[in-house]
Amino acid sequence: MKRRTLSALLAAALALSLMSGGALAADAAPEPEEKNPAEAYIPDPEGTVTFQNLERRMREGNLQIRSLQENVDILEELDYDKLQENLRLQLNQMAQAQWMMVQMGQSGTLAYERMDQAYDSVRDQFDAIKDGDMQEDNAETVRQLQNLQNQILMAGEATYVALSAMELQEDGLERQLAAMDRKLTELQLRYELGHISSNTLKEAQAGRSSLNSGLATLRMNLNTYKGQMELLIGAELTGEIGLAALPAVPLEDLAAMDLEQDLAKAKEASWNLFQATETMEEARKDYNNMGGDAAQEYRQKETSYKQARHNWLSAKYTYEDTIQNFELSLRNQYLKVQDYQQILDASKISLEVKEDSYAAAKLKYEQGAVSVNTLLEAEDERDAAREAVSSAANDLFSAYNTYRWAVDYGIIN
Repeated sequence: MKRRTLSALLAAALALSLMSGGALAADAAPEPEEKNPAEAYIPDPEGTVTFQNLERRMREGNLQIRSLQENVDILEELDYDKLQENLRLQLNQMAQAQWMMVQMGQSGTLAYERMDQAYDSVRDQFDAIKDGDMQEDNAETVRQLQNLQNQILMAGEATYVALSAMELQEDGLERQLAAMDRKLTELQLRYELGHISSNTLKEAQAGRSSLNSGLATLRMNLNTYKGQMELLIGAELTGEIGLAALPAVPLEDLAAMDLEQDLAKAKEASWNLFQATETMEEARKDYNNMGGDAAQEYRQKETSYKQARHNWLSAKYTYEDTIQNFELSLRNQYLKVQDYQQILDASKISLEVKEDSYAAAKLKYEQGAVSVNTLLEAEDERDAAREAVSSAANDLFSAYNTYRWAVDYGIIN
């Protein structure tokens, strides 16, 4: 176990045991910074949730995030000066107790050895605070806990995006079902007139049944995912929560994307890269302590030396592989945003064409030149084009939001 992990656990345990003795600072830790801070918070109507308020509601209502925050608070509220003083007093008390045991002829006894071990343990903690090691290690632990919080928040946002896509799909299936019902009415009439066979009618009816079954399954999944969303924000579990539309991505935000600058920022924020760097540095120090490359000729047969070298090289290659995969993932996410942007632009152009076609069909219908079914088909095509625009806008938002998580917090999906 790494020393920083051990010291973090010891610090947390000491914080809990010394809390009643005033070893903790009185001031509360600052609230965690939100990813999307709102200028003016407008609560969601009951039974609904908006994407803009999602992070805040998860921080307030998600039990996993709140549990992690309690652990963050334990470490951030530590008063290291008071903790060090408490440890100093403990060391003095144990030293006096050891001296009394020596005076009583108990040196070398099992009780004396245990006291000596306890003294060394407290001394290690005292030195860790004095040297700043415990503060540094606990800061790393806080960063790791906050990274876990961010991953839960990101999962919540991904769930919201998935629900938005499913609701669009539900609208599309309902539209297809309505069109199928119109078609079945026409086919039924044609069948009664003897223009089509019963088999043709049955095939259409089977298609309608399959479509309706798919819609029922989709609604079941919607209820399941909405229940998950309610759990994520700590709302009542009904599976019926309403979602507001996803926000649009501002064009200026898309134009401001700079892959090279964003990559540098993402690397700095990444917990995984930080971990890989720490592991490599520890392995390198162990290897250098045994002489490093300079000692390879005369120590290459020693098992401990060879293991240290293998550990260092393994950590080095793992670090380089982590860097390469991180860079590739961010680059691919950047390209995905650009692709979804052009898909949205193309969808808007297609919608304009369908809008014009519907307007022309409506005029012809009013003039008696086309049937009502022809008008409704044009309307379906226009609505399908609208859904395509909404879907493309959601895909663009999802890709850009994922990109921002990578850049701002170093979390690659």
